[in-house]
Amino acid sequence: MKNKSLYLSSIPNHIAIIMDGNGRWAEARKRPRLYGHQAGVEAVRRTVKAASEMGIKCLTLYSFSTENWARPKSEISGLFNLLRKYVADDLDVLNSNGVCIRILGSKSGLNSEMLELIARVEAKTAKNKDLQLNIAFNYGGRDEIIRAVSKAINAGENFSDMNEGGLSPYLDTAGLSEPDLVIRTSGEKRISNFLIWQTVYSEFVFTDVLWPDFSDLDLSEAVLEYQSRERRYGSLEDNDVA
Repeated sequence: MKNKSLYLSSIPNHIAIIMDGNGRWAEARKRPRLYGHQAGVEAVRRTVKAASEMGIKCLTLYSFSTENWARPKSEISGLFNLLRKYVADDLDVLNSNGVCIRILGSKSGLNSEMLELIARVEAKTAKNKDLQLNIAFNYGGRDEIIRAVSKAINAGENFSDMNEGGLSPYLDTAGLSEPDLVIRTSGEKRISNFLIWQTVYSEFVFTDVLWPDFSDLDLSEAVLEYQSRERRYGSLEDNDVA
């Protein structure tokens, strides 16, 4: 750990990251966008390792949104191939390091090869306990809520007396804690349809660092920023008037 000033007693349990800036990183180097996505995979490896070493128990990465289908077919194909390669190259190492992998998102539009890959990854790592790694793939927050409502209806739930806790078991993140901290790279300041149900009381840190350059030090600095804040979950201090 490069930064010794982190408060180990208040390390966030769950960090979610909107990995943004791969394309701009590649364009700055006059390379195709896929080159940036390839560099982004290396940032994923660094971040998973750093999160585990820091004691973070749950890490969620936004890798492909439902809106990303509007991108050129060549880029989509390249992103899918990168996911397959990442799994092929890293699955055994992640499994041996106690990483449990869950894929969040809709299965609609995914081919049989991708569906088989998801099933294999989740089954192989299901019993691991050291780090929960969630990859939001073909994911959209609104789509997740719609799918959750549909599942609840099919399960016979009565919505006339359902509360928030009643719907949570039907979300992609069922059984997981909500994110304490959301990080977005590349300087953009929006959530882009990411975990819109789960992040209502998350702390947000926005960094200008492009995702391929994101390092363990950048992760530490984001956690330090999180630790400097007071989380009140809507409550008021005695001196608050509004």
